[in-house]
Amino acid sequence: MQTHAILAPPPPGSNPLVSRDLRSADAALEELYAAHWRSLVRLAVLLVRDVATAEEVVQEAFIAVHARWSRLREHDKALAYLRQCVVNGARSVLRRRGTASRYVERQAALREPTVPSPEQLAEIGDRRAAVLLAMARLPDRQREVLALRYYLDLSETEIAEALGISRGAVKSHASRGSAALRTALAHLLEENP
Repeated sequence: MQTHAILAPPPPGSNPLVSRDLRSADAALEELYAAHWRSLVRLAVLLVRDVATAEEVVQEAFIAVHARWSRLREHDKALAYLRQCVVNGARSVLRRRGTASRYVERQAALREPTVPSPEQLAEIGDRRAAVLLAMARLPDRQREVLALRYYLDLSETEIAEALGISRGAVKSHASRGSAALRTALAHLLEENP
């Protein structure tokens, strides 16, 4: 006699579709994490200028995407959504840092950023240090656009999606940021021949 396994109905209150969706969220985010963690952290470092904080911002972005996975209309755009979460998280960090005394310190640091030590310059190279210092002097939106464009190699459309702005605004910020960056780099290289 052959017995057939009878599938028990799901326990009351459980939804098998939800658990399947969570498994797919876990798998998708594990793949995104493995493939894009470093580039997202680099992006956040450029924006918040602190590795530990950048890692927290990226981690919070992954948590936010996981929590909202079932509401994402197009799962193939999860990376763009992650980038947008990272940029927004970095903005939040910068706003929190903007309290009275921190704001004054930040503004002073932007006007006169600390010059890396000779050992650091030798370690990372003069040009890279100059670019990072010049990037730090840019307004936030220009720095965000240039970081997404040149460090993550995103298209204007992808940058617009990540920042929640139009393609025209991306072009404008990129143009102004590039011009300001060239000027700042020329000035920095004159100071440190």
